[in-house]
Amino acid sequence: MSELEIAMGMIIDVFDKYSGAEGNKRTLTKGELKTLLEKELPNFLSSVKDKEIVDKLFKGLDENGDSEVDFNEFVIFVATMTCCCHKYFEQKGSK
Repeated sequence: MSELEIAMGMIIDVFDKYSGAEGNKRTLTKGELKTLLEKELPNFLSSVKDKEIVDKLFKGLDENGDSEVDFNEFVIFVATMTCCCHKYFEQKGSK
């Protein structure tokens, strides 16, 4: 498998690892999302000063308003974070 195929599989595996612990296996609850962020993006959470960031993030990700984050909503989050990181490192490299 190519690196991109492996990366895509890893994103699916991470979502599946945390979804369903509190209910629907196809979605993340707010608690499941918080656990995922704590375990998979610890530097992101530790650098944020707003303690209500998970609530705000969850509300923003829950595009269809069903109080759960489905895989499509999760992938949008991952893609957005990846774009932000890419932009950050591009700017760091040009200095």
